[in-house]
Order: sequence, then structure tokens, then C-alpha cells
Amino acid sequence: MNPHTYLVVMAGGIGSRFWPFSRTQHPKQFHDVLGVGRSMLQLTIDRFRGICPVENILVVTNRDYTSLVQQHLPELAADQILGEPIGRNTAPCIAYASYRIAQRDPNAVIIVTPADHAVFHEDVFQRVIRQAAEAAREHNILITLGIQPSRADTGYGYIQFLDEDASSLGPLKKVKTFTEKPNPELAQMFLDSGDFLWNSGLFVWRAEVILHAFHQYLSDIAEVFDEGQDVLGTPQEEEFIAQAYTRCRNISIDYGVMEKADNVYVLPADFGWSDLGTWDSLHRMGHHDAENNVVDGNALLYDTKECVIKTPSERLVVVQGLEGYIVAEYDNVLLICKRTEEQRVKDFVADVKSKKGTGYN
Repeated sequence: MNPHTYLVVMAGGIGSRFWPFSRTQHPKQFHDVLGVGRSMLQLTIDRFRGICPVENILVVTNRDYTSLVQQHLPELAADQILGEPIGRNTAPCIAYASYRIAQRDPNAVIIVTPADHAVFHEDVFQRVIRQAAEAAREHNILITLGIQPSRADTGYGYIQFLDEDASSLGPLKKVKTFTEKPNPELAQMFLDSGDFLWNSGLFVWRAEVILHAFHQYLSDIAEVFDEGQDVLGTPQEEEFIAQAYTRCRNISIDYGVMEKADNVYVLPADFGWSDLGTWDSLHRMGHHDAENNVVDGNALLYDTKECVIKTPSERLVVVQGLEGYIVAEYDNVLLICKRTEEQRVKDFVADVKSKKGTGYN
């Protein structure tokens, strides 16, 4: 375990596509989505055991969720949980954590991960992460992990790589383009071409390299955090961050840095990954019964197949005659929706907010 390796966990999102399970007051990263007895946030930390010391972990989340993070990760000290006053996407989030780490350890290698993804082959995952960390330690590059695509999925971003000799960087490939969620035809073209990977949202770089990239490509955000370097890690940090975030643009690290930089490399990998962003992704990744249903709850199914059933264990649910549906209940909301129409969940959430108030969001 290298003492100069750090982990930044981004845990501030709401995950509205997973409604009603993921809610404003209790987002999906704090739920046991997979039914294994551990929340997504806890599973995220678990898979980095042995990669970096626990004291080198920072969790960046909304200030409203800091107490939830403490409940789920009691092994972390209070100053390892960074509370954002408002959501400003991934670039300010990563800047905040990176400046904090660089102040403590100028030689740091930083791994950045979302808090709500699933990995099913953790031994392979750890090997890939270590490989990326060593490459970042030795070279002035920005690394993202790319997942070998298994289907023409329109829910993921794609990374195109250059298939050229980069012997000094081993299996890493130079990134050519990033493409956000494509239409089905384009996704199929990407799959057929063989030189596209899914964008996992996992990043690895040295602290000095990412800070240089901020100064080069997001100089306005770098300027904000440059001004506050002396107060990071002090009692004045919270007040500074509250003011700093009002001056930061809402922008992703992909758009702000990765799509612009010329030293971006991707490490192709396949470790049983899913971003678990939708109910359909849970159906793909979950444990299937004989009728291809994924069930988490106290349920009896009759003549039912290809469904996702996720309901409270204290409530018996009887389902008959459904094919390809989502049946999800949490707190005061029950959702019954065709799996093929799950992209409408965000519309449902918006309608509920406007017609029924905020108590269901």
C-alpha cells in the first residue's frame, strides 16, 4: 500500500433516475441497492481496501449529507468528509478535494470515483487501479478507466482511443474523443468499430498534474481555490468554501478538462462494472430467478417475468401477470412502470414535484 495514494469519493448526487428509491433526503449511494447488506457508499470504500490508507480517503458530498456519510463510514474522521454548500458538478468537487490533498502531500496520486457504481470482479478492479496509479506516478498524464462495452448502450458516455504504439505506457491508450450518450445507431457503430470504450467516470492522476490542468483549462476555478489555499484544513475552510462555490461554474471534469487536455489516456478494463444509474441497470446486474426477475423484498410472484421488484421487507407484495415491469416502493411512494419506459422516471419526478409537492422527491 503506497502512503502517497489518495482516494476521492464523489457522493453528492441525488440519482433521480432511481426514484422512488433514491430521494433528495436519502440518495441511492446511502441505500443497499444490491441487497447485500452494504450501501453503495460502503461498497465503494470496501473495494479500495489495500489500495490506500483509510486516512487518505476524502468523501465529497452535499453538506446536507455529511451526517449520513459519518453514519455509513464511522472509520473516517470529520475532516475527511468535505461538504459542498451547493452542487456544481464534478469539476469544482474534484478541484476542492485535489487542492486539499496537494496541500497535505505534493507527491500524491489521486484516484477519483463515484460513490454509486457497482464492481463485481474486485480482484481485477484492484489490479487495474494499481496499474493506473503506477502509470500516473511515473508520467504527467490524466488517466480515465474505460470499460470494454458489451452492448450498444445509449445510457453511457463513450471514449474513442487511438490504437497506436505507446510502449512506455503499456496498455494505456491515448484518448481521441469523448462522446456523450449517443443514439442507438451511433452506439452500435461505436460497438462495431472496436476502438470505443464506456466512460466509467473513474480517474487517476498526480495532484500536481490535475492542478496544472485546472490552471490551463479551468483557470477561473483554479483562481478561486488558489485564493483559499491557506485556509484549507483550518477552521476557516467552511466559510471559504461557502463563498468559493458561488464563484464556480457548474461544469463537469469531462467537459472542462478531459475533452480539452492533450495528455489524456484511457486504460481499457473489464471488471464487471455498472453505474447502476437506472432500474434497468439493476435488472442487468442483479441476481435473476428462473423467470429472469430481480427481486429484493418480501414478494410472491405468479406468471411474472423480466421484472425488477424492490420493496420493503416488512411488506408482503404479491405480483401476478406482469412482464418487463419495475415495481419499486420506498417510504411513501410506489412506482409501477414498464422497464422500456424507465427514461420517463425523471418526468414522473418533475410532475410529482409540481402536482403533489416536494414530500415525494
